[in-house]
Amino acid sequence: MKIHEYQAKELLKKYDVAIQDGYAINDMSDFDAAISKLQSRGINQFVVKSQIHAGGRGKGKLFNPENREELILEGGVKFTTSVEKAKDLASKMLGNLLVTHQTGSEGKIVKTLFITEGLDYKKELYLGILLDRSVSKNVIMASTEGGVEIEKVAEETPEKILKVWIDPSIGIQSFQARELAFGLGLSGAAFKNFIPFLLKLYKAYEETDASLLEINPLIITNDDRIVALDAKMNFDDNALYRHPEIAAYRDLNEEAPLEIEASKYNLNYIKLDGNVGCMVNGAGLAMATMDIIKLAGGEPANFLDVGGGSSAETVENGFKIILSDPNVKAILVNIFGGIVRCDRVAQGVIEASKKINVAIPVVVRLEGTNAKEAAELLDKSGLNFLVAKSLKEAAEKVTLTIH
Repeated sequence: MKIHEYQAKELLKKYDVAIQDGYAINDMSDFDAAISKLQSRGINQFVVKSQIHAGGRGKGKLFNPENREELILEGGVKFTTSVEKAKDLASKMLGNLLVTHQTGSEGKIVKTLFITEGLDYKKELYLGILLDRSVSKNVIMASTEGGVEIEKVAEETPEKILKVWIDPSIGIQSFQARELAFGLGLSGAAFKNFIPFLLKLYKAYEETDASLLEINPLIITNDDRIVALDAKMNFDDNALYRHPEIAAYRDLNEEAPLEIEASKYNLNYIKLDGNVGCMVNGAGLAMATMDIIKLAGGEPANFLDVGGGSSAETVENGFKIILSDPNVKAILVNIFGGIVRCDRVAQGVIEASKKINVAIPVVVRLEGTNAKEAAELLDKSGLNFLVAKSLKEAAEKVTLTIH
């Protein structure tokens, strides 16, 4: 699960992590109160930040959502020393369409703004924490190239990315924080302030079951404080039951409607841009299925893993979600029966097909537990399914039905 910058900073404040502070608003009627709170703290520099689940906000463009050719403003993050200018910027951001390199051309409507203090600083750094699955350890990455996409740094100047792996049995150690501080070229007060900052940040990452904590940029202020100017946090969905306060941060406005619907049935669904709907059991098999569809000349419309212990009802709901995508022109059901029985999947597909007017081709490939029984169910259903024996044959058949 992803959360907004202002929500991530709320969490980090609880761990005494130094952040660029501010107030979130959802309506322009709340702007004056937010500015007044900042001014009461002696702040006379302001930053207006659009809040969407995508990077590149500062370089993005805001358009009129009714007329996407009408440019409203360049940049979804703006600095000013004028209250009047800040209010004008906020009015141009809130409710409009922000398009960045990560949102794609469809963009996202800005429904929340973060009105923050403006900070003077002399250096931007990068700091990120995530799980390195290749060694089953968390890794802390740091770079002197703050404010730049880490993917670009990794591609062009990988030697500028420092990495430290944390042994899960003992946790982060002070010497590791010092190692990164030295690697970043810090000295004096900045060096001393970086050590506790990183230790607190890692504690926040670990105790919240985060899967990613990225500070880009991390700044060194003019008085050598270390401050998180931005904050991005993602969380392990499987651990959210331990953190109801974090689960409450979920913003459904930032998620695709079909993905929201799928989550109600514990289906692992991600909408894609193609026209071949996919229903598969197992993430690895789902990825392989999408690859083979591409090799056959098709374009997958979704990733859908119905899981190992699916019921006929789960499969039926998955089928309905696939059919709800107007881009889907054909469906490939590819099930390898292990824990889940093929006949259970077949029954779900049949029930869904009878309840919904399926006007597109459906190719079914079932192998494994109760595959024979599943084939009989499909034959006796009276419905027009295309049956394939191999995955290659299934991919070729579903692609041919579209072309």
